Amino acid sequence: MSAKIDAIRQIARRLLSEGKVDMVIGFQKGTLPMMNEPCFVRKAEEADRLVWDSHCGINLANYVTDRKERIAVVAKGCDSRNLVNHVIENKIKREKLHIIGVCCDGMLDKRLIAQRSQTEAQAEVDAVEEKDGVVSVKAGALLWQAPRAELLQDNCKRCRHRNPVLYDELVGEPVAEKPEDDYEDVKRIEAMSPDEKWAHFEDMLSTCIRCYACRNACPLCYCPTCFVDESRPQWVGKSQDPIDIRTFHFLRAYHCAGRCTDCGSCERACPMGIPVRQFTRKLNKDCEELYGWQAGLSLDQRPALDTYNPNDPNDFIR
Repeated sequence: MSAKIDAIRQIARRLLSEGKVDMVIGFQKGTLPMMNEPCFVRKAEEADRLVWDSHCGINLANYVTDRKERIAVVAKGCDSRNLVNHVIENKIKREKLHIIGVCCDGMLDKRLIAQRSQTEAQAEVDAVEEKDGVVSVKAGALLWQAPRAELLQDNCKRCRHRNPVLYDELVGEPVAEKPEDDYEDVKRIEAMSPDEKWAHFEDMLSTCIRCYACRNACPLCYCPTCFVDESRPQWVGKSQDPIDIRTFHFLRAYHCAGRCTDCGSCERACPMGIPVRQFTRKLNKDCEELYGWQAGLSLDQRPALDTYNPNDPNDFIR
């Protein structure tokens, strides 16, 4: 990890000192364990604030939207795919971006580690360290360990594009990628009866408090006015009525169809621990099966549901 930190700092220092960018967006240590924060570096002498480790899960594509400066941004695989989305959707110019790609081994699941610590140690997490594929967690007076692979975020376990798909400079050696997604989690729900599905999603959303953290953390949600905030017309009620809650989640998922990179920002931000990726992963699976489409892999193609082909075989659309 330290080699990657050194490389990121050197690149940031060089770009800023040579005047090639106005700002570098990366990560700095947070005030709590497992909570690295976005870091905005505008002077070369501030580059030492930048860090990289297994707690850099926030998608930094969220911070380049509509910016006019020349920006360098640290990007793991999912971030780079969202940067592709941003360029395609004209949220930033490619020539304004300098992408510092980082080959990613996956991010640790801070919620899983916290839950396990409270179960085993009845204490808050004080420190997390890694060595030779083993994670050591200090929580109060107790220390517990587990293989790193067990403690990854679910989206990182399933990630197929751990290396940046678009970059100007690459940090680290390319890592092995998963050849395909079995969508086992989605298929399990698809196999349910309609009543079972209804009960499943009703239970899943029963704790939603409509804080919109999932929307706010999503690098795809940059509409000037979100449909849930519209009042003329009012597309969705403002209450905690279950129908309003379901409508919000279903429409938000469809808004991301063909654009979602499964970066996990929505789930990581949810204070209630709701697995909202179950909606977007279903639509990712449909887009792949129906259109052979994965979001954010190419600057040369529009998202699957954002284009029209006159040779479309479906007569109904003509």
